[in-house]
Amino acid sequence: MRRLFNLPLLPALAVLVLALMTSLPLHAGSQTVELANGRWYRIDLPAEHAGAPVLLALHGGGGNPDQFARNSGLSAPATARGYAVIYPAGSGRTRLLTWNAGYCCAYAQVTHVDDMAFLDSVLADATGRFGLDARRVYVTGMSNGSMMAERYAAGRPDKVRAVAGVAGTMDPSFRVEAAVALLHIHGTADRMVPFTGGKGEKSFAQVPFASVSDTAAAFASAWNGPLVQMQGRTIGTDGTPVVTREWRLPDGRIAVKVMALEGFDHAWPGGRRAGPFSGLDANTTILDFFEEAP
Repeated sequence: MRRLFNLPLLPALAVLVLALMTSLPLHAGSQTVELANGRWYRIDLPAEHAGAPVLLALHGGGGNPDQFARNSGLSAPATARGYAVIYPAGSGRTRLLTWNAGYCCAYAQVTHVDDMAFLDSVLADATGRFGLDARRVYVTGMSNGSMMAERYAAGRPDKVRAVAGVAGTMDPSFRVEAAVALLHIHGTADRMVPFTGGKGEKSFAQVPFASVSDTAAAFASAWNGPLVQMQGRTIGTDGTPVVTREWRLPDGRIAVKVMALEGFDHAWPGGRRAGPFSGLDANTTILDFFEEAP
């Protein structure tokens, strides 16, 4: 019999398959939950999940839960801090899934999928099934997922403590119903969802998106009383300039924060597809913001 690495072929293949399986970036606490309506979510649990805070993480348009978990690398740092990370699945006819965030995107938007109700059902199921803390819910997302995350936070401020959007702005037709803390991270050279708004030259949706400033203003306006605006500029470890604009409460806590990455395109900073830019790690930045949010 032919031999591979001095082992019989079948045992050698078994060893190779085992090695490949153990090298996959799967989280030890990952589970997939199918809901009665045919939709599903992935959840990555911390070591002690009873009473854990919840982090909803929404994939981008054309993505899916496993793809977003892999590309963002969010689960490891989030579960290390005690979060249960939930990756709901958008809708579509394949694994290329989208969210109905109002003016975008694709199947979910065209068929008027009620993703607000779906996320409600995900939270209800996960908090009940795993004993999570429904009073500490945070939401983040990338691109179309960012649009949906901001839409959900705007419409469910009684459920969401804070939201962090990356590279996707909220449809301006939606109103922020009550105060909720917002962090928005966006590249100034984004060609999918332009920083200043309008149609992106590489956008598949080809709709005029809201600007980052519009989204920040919508969330800032929901806070009672005057907010103190501050602006700063730092240089990331790779030389990327980051311009930060904050709207602070009188006690110094941050209500709204925008981080503009100069020259950065459409990606999750620090993620697998971020290109040569590594000066800002979105995971750490988002988790730090959630811990300090009012």
